[in-house]
Amino acid sequence: MAPVSLSVSTVKPLGDRVFIKVSASEEKTAGGILLPDTAKEKPQVGEIAAVGPGKRNDDGSRQEVEVKVGDKVLYSKYAGTDIKLGSEEYVLLSEKDILAIVA
Repeated sequence: MAPVSLSVSTVKPLGDRVFIKVSASEEKTAGGILLPDTAKEKPQVGEIAAVGPGKRNDDGSRQEVEVKVGDKVLYSKYAGTDIKLGSEEYVLLSEKDILAIVA
C-alpha cells in the first residue's frame, strides 16, 4: 500500500496513538551488496515524533502513553498507517503496536 501524502506542518495523534519518524532502511547487505528499493524491507525502528494524550479508561480518566517524544522504538512490521510529509516518512500507530524502546 502506498503511503498517504500530507501537506501539513504538524500532526497531533489522538487517544493512544503515536507518530513515529521511520529510520532509514539499510542500503547494503552485510556482505556489501547494494540493495535496490524493491528489495529493501520495511524498517521497524523509528523515533517518536508526537504522542497522543492517552487512552480513556472506563471512569473517564486518561491512561498516559508509556513512550515520550524522542524515544527510539521497535514496532510491529505491518502496523499502522504509512504517512509521507515532504521527503520524510512516518508511521501513525497505536501504542499497543510498539514492541520495545531501544537504546
